[in-house]
Amino acid sequence: MEQAIKLSGEYRTHTCSELREENVGETVKISGWVENIRDHGGVIFLDLRDHYGVTQVVLHDGNIADKISRETVITASGKVLKRDEESINDKIPTGRVEVHADNVEIISKSESVLPFEVPMSTETREDIRLKYRFLDLRNKKMHSNIVLRSKVISYMRRLMEDMGFMDIQTPILSVSSPEGARDYLVPSRKYHGKFYALPQAPQIFKQLLMVSGFDRYYQVAPCFRDEDARADRSPGEFYQLDFEMAFATQEDVFAVTENLLYNVFTKFSDKKVSPAPFERITYADSMMKYGTDKPDLRNPLIITDLSDIFENADFPAFKGKPVRGIFAPGAASQSRKFFEDMLKFATGIGMKGLGYIKIDDDFNFAGPIDKFIPDDKRSVMIERAKLEAGGVLFFICDDKYTVDKLAGQIRTELGERLGLINEDEYRLCFIVDFPMYDRDEETGEIIFTHNPFSMPQGGMEALETKDPLEVLAYQYDIVCNGEELSSGAVRNHSKEIMLKAFSIAGYSEEDLKTKFGALYSAFGYGAPPHAGMAPGIDRIIMLLTGEKTIRDVIAFPMNANAQDLMLGAPSEVSEQQLREVHIKIR
Repeated sequence: MEQAIKLSGEYRTHTCSELREENVGETVKISGWVENIRDHGGVIFLDLRDHYGVTQVVLHDGNIADKISRETVITASGKVLKRDEESINDKIPTGRVEVHADNVEIISKSESVLPFEVPMSTETREDIRLKYRFLDLRNKKMHSNIVLRSKVISYMRRLMEDMGFMDIQTPILSVSSPEGARDYLVPSRKYHGKFYALPQAPQIFKQLLMVSGFDRYYQVAPCFRDEDARADRSPGEFYQLDFEMAFATQEDVFAVTENLLYNVFTKFSDKKVSPAPFERITYADSMMKYGTDKPDLRNPLIITDLSDIFENADFPAFKGKPVRGIFAPGAASQSRKFFEDMLKFATGIGMKGLGYIKIDDDFNFAGPIDKFIPDDKRSVMIERAKLEAGGVLFFICDDKYTVDKLAGQIRTELGERLGLINEDEYRLCFIVDFPMYDRDEETGEIIFTHNPFSMPQGGMEALETKDPLEVLAYQYDIVCNGEELSSGAVRNHSKEIMLKAFSIAGYSEEDLKTKFGALYSAFGYGAPPHAGMAPGIDRIIMLLTGEKTIRDVIAFPMNANAQDLMLGAPSEVSEQQLREVHIKIR
C-alpha cells in the first residue's frame, strides 16, 4: 500500500512554487538557486528558483547579500508577507507574496562570472550551452522540455500497459548485424579479436520474444547508430517506444498506434489532432502527390503528373521526360520578387529552372510555358491540376529518379512562402505499401529497401512469380507534420519465405545462419505471425515543444559532430585499457 513520504524539512518547508496569499504570516523555509539580485536602496530582492518555480525573497541584511552571486544555492527562512500592490507579479503563481528572510544560509556558492545568463541561455552559442549543459538545463524553457519528456514517457507507459503490453528489457551488449547504419562496436576482453555491438534497435530480440510465447511487448528502448546528425536526428543514440504484438495484422498495429499517438498529442498539446483512423497513403501515391514519403498534410498543395500532356509537345526541356505540376491558388498576385526568390530556391536545389503559368479570370494562361501546351491538352490540364482563376501552376521536370524529390521540395517551399501551413494542428498519416526491393544505383543489384524481416505482400507466391521491383511489403511509417515518427512492419514468420526473400537480395542460406542465426533457428520451432512499430520519443517531444533541433529535448545530447562537450567524449584511454581488450592504435 502506497504511503505519503514525510520529508525532514531541513532544507525547505515549501517549494518555490507553493506559497500563496493563504500562507501570509507563516514562517517558512525555502531553498534554491538565486536567479536575480536587485538592490533597492539597501533592501535586497532575490528571485529564488528551484525545480518547481520562483519565489521572491527580501533581505534586509546587506552583509549576507554581498556574499551571494547569481546561481548560488541558498536556504532562506522567514515570514511570508503580501507584496506591495505595485510589486505584484501575476505572471508567476507566487507573484502576490514574498519571503522576508531573517536567516540565509549559503549552501553552495557559484562562480561570480557565468558563461552565460541562465534565463537567456537559448540565445547562446550551442557549443557553450552543451559544455555547460547543467546550467543550460536551469533555463525555464529547457527545464520544462525535460519535464515534459518525463511526463510523456510516463503517460506512454500507462497507455501501453492499459492495452495489455508488458515492459520487457532487451540486451544492450549484442552482436553486429547489417541493419542499415554503422554499429558502435565494443571490444571483448575475454575473447581476443571479437566485438559486441550496441543495438541499432531491439529488432531481433523483440521478434524472439514473440517466438518465445509473449503476446505483447514494449519498452522505452535506447538505440545506437553511428550516423550523422540532422535537426531531427541526434548522433549516437536515440529513444523509441518499441512494441511488438503476436498474432497481429497491420491494422492491429495501426489501432494501437492511433490510440497511443492521438492520446499523447491531445493530452500534451492544445492543437487540433487528426482523429482515428489516421489517413492511409500508399508509398507510390505519397511520392507522386507530395514528392516525399514523409508528407506534411498541413500543406494543401498537391503535385500532379503532367508528363502525358507534354509527351508530344515541341518543347525539348519537357518532351519525353516526367513533368510534375503544382497549382498554387491565389499566387498570381504575388510580387515579382516572390517568383525570383522561388527561381533562386529551385536552382539552389539543383533544378535548371522553374517554369510557371498564371491563370487569369478568363482562364487564359500567361507565362513562357504557355506556348508549348498543346491546345487539345489544355482542358485536361485544367481539370487534372484543378486550376482556378488567379492561381499559378508551377512546372518541375527532371529525370525519373529526381523529379518527385524536387517537386516535393518546391511544394514545401511554396507552402511556407505562401503561408499555407496551419501551425495549430498535428496531421498524422500512415504511409503503406512500401516496395520490398530496390535496385542499387551503383552496382545494379537487387537490395532491400527497408526492413529485410518484413513479410512480402502475397507471401511466397509474390516472391516466386513477380518482378522483385514490383513486390510490395507489409511495411509502414507513421508521419506527423512532415516528420517520420516511426517505421514498422508485419514480420516474416516463415523460414521458407525468409530464405526466398533473402536469396533475391543475394543472401545464401549460410549468410542467414551466420548473420541472423538466432532468428533463423527460432523460426524452425514455430513462430506466430507478429508485427510492430517503434515511435521515436525524441521526435514526438520535439513536435510537442515546437523546438527546431532535437538536441533541445534531450537532457545530455552530443553535438552535431557526435561529441559530448561536457564530459569530453569521445576521449583517449590508457594503454593498459587498450591492452586489456587487445587493441593497438595505428
